[in-house]
Amino acid sequence: MTIEEQAGLVKLASPKLAGTTGELRDQALLAVAKALMDNKDAIFDANRQDMEQAEKDGIAAPVLKRLKFDEGKLRDVINGIHDLVQMPDPLFQTKLARELDEGLTLYRETCPIGVIGVIFEARPDALVQISALCIKSGNCVILKGGSEATKSNKILFDTIYAAVREAGLPENCMLQLEARSEINELLTCQSSVDLLIPRGSNAFVQYIMSHTNIPVMGHADGICHIYVDKDADIGKAIPIILDAKTQYVSACNTVETLLVHKDIAKELVPKLAQALKEKHVELRGTKEIQALVDCVPATEKDDDTEYLDYILSAKIVESVDEAIDHINRHGSHHTDSIVTENKETALHFMRMVDSAGVYQNCSTRFADGYRYGFGAEVGISTSKLHARGPVGLEGLLSYKYKLFGDGHIVDDYAQGRKKFHFVDLP
Repeated sequence: MTIEEQAGLVKLASPKLAGTTGELRDQALLAVAKALMDNKDAIFDANRQDMEQAEKDGIAAPVLKRLKFDEGKLRDVINGIHDLVQMPDPLFQTKLARELDEGLTLYRETCPIGVIGVIFEARPDALVQISALCIKSGNCVILKGGSEATKSNKILFDTIYAAVREAGLPENCMLQLEARSEINELLTCQSSVDLLIPRGSNAFVQYIMSHTNIPVMGHADGICHIYVDKDADIGKAIPIILDAKTQYVSACNTVETLLVHKDIAKELVPKLAQALKEKHVELRGTKEIQALVDCVPATEKDDDTEYLDYILSAKIVESVDEAIDHINRHGSHHTDSIVTENKETALHFMRMVDSAGVYQNCSTRFADGYRYGFGAEVGISTSKLHARGPVGLEGLLSYKYKLFGDGHIVDDYAQGRKKFHFVDLP
């Protein structure tokens, strides 16, 4: 069976899944959580095999960190599933109720997008998170994970799909693609797939966007910034920067570029450089930074680089507006933070920086669906349509209009025999 034919079966299953009750979908999620715990030894064994092969293949350390699926990550994904179960059913929620005329009433109601294709990097935990979000939101899902996690993804998918089927969700509500060649086939399935969410390198995301007619949502880069303002508290700034750079270095919300106001640079930079050295972070600085500390010279290329490694570029700026201009020019519109005690400066920065997430006095690593209370996320979008920032349940919803009448016809209104009165209902 071709990928197009398989995707067609998923499309046929999507109305059935969309019509299920929230209670049934929650029961399916609880079944998934139990199945993951019951099968954890086999899951960990498969992941060990992937890790061993990745190490033989010389896979980079940041990728290896994402690839590892251990007790900690299992606990996190199961906690995420339980958080989702506690959330109200996002479907069938009335967002608008309006009487157009007597006996003619319009409702706008939430519904799933339909079939979502997610192509993601070597993160087995992402497969669980994406699957759980799609189950909760009533969306069918087609999953394609990174080749480095082949064995891990296979057993996780089989475990999840068996659990949801046993719980009563429809056949073909989930599909896993395993071969890299199948990605190009998926890109041609515009009649069956309603939305694609790619998670990977800039080049990969750009490739997906330029080779399909299916709507694509996601982000290509995670070039995040922290600007330390002249009114910053250095006692806050250094831990924030260290967390944003080192807490999970291979994440897309890790800080890559530091901007420092000239008035605070002499006090901040030497202390920060020492703290970064202790965390084994390579500091790359402009000439102004090099005048303050011994570091690797930065180049113009560093302004536009997502390292996903223990590297941080730094630059001194004259003002908050210069920092804003740099971020809007070189950033990826993902997540950017200001460290300052000046509320007006912070509000100006947050208003003018054109990013999905703008923060004050906190780490960029908070840009995450779980940390936002979404339960989990399918990814982070830097688009402005249809969702922005961490994409959780709300970002996986669309809506439909339901109109109830009693023999009403448009010609009565066109000829002036009747008039609309548009009354919003409680």
